[in-house]
Amino acid sequence: MAKILSVSGLIGTRVVNLEGEDLGKLEEIMLDLEAGAVAYAVLSFGGLLGFGDKLFAVPWQALSVDQGKERILLNVAKSRLKDAQGFDKFDWPDDADPAFQADTQQPLDAPPRDPAGVASGTERSTVAP
Repeated sequence: MAKILSVSGLIGTRVVNLEGEDLGKLEEIMLDLEAGAVAYAVLSFGGLLGFGDKLFAVPWQALSVDQGKERILLNVAKSRLKDAQGFDKFDWPDDADPAFQADTQQPLDAPPRDPAGVASGTERSTVAP
């Protein structure tokens, strides 16, 4: 099995949870140019033919590539994604915002922090196991 894969080969790959439920597809892989590493992946969930889907920022470490079945695994319940806010493909969060950067590494069910670092209790647009 390959240890190095092209990003273009992963974009569009189906994402499933450990129960085999379809969670959507890998929409983007975002790079941190300063660190020279993947910052997070973007999961496209729901919708029909690209309309009405929600996007989620997923920590790269939360994903694993199943090369044998040509899919990506994410250990998250489908119901968590259905109930979560996500973000729209035409209205992405500000990648330079430190709060968003921190949120991309936090669990979906943890309340996001406001700019002062205090939990606000609203839903997040990121997913982590």
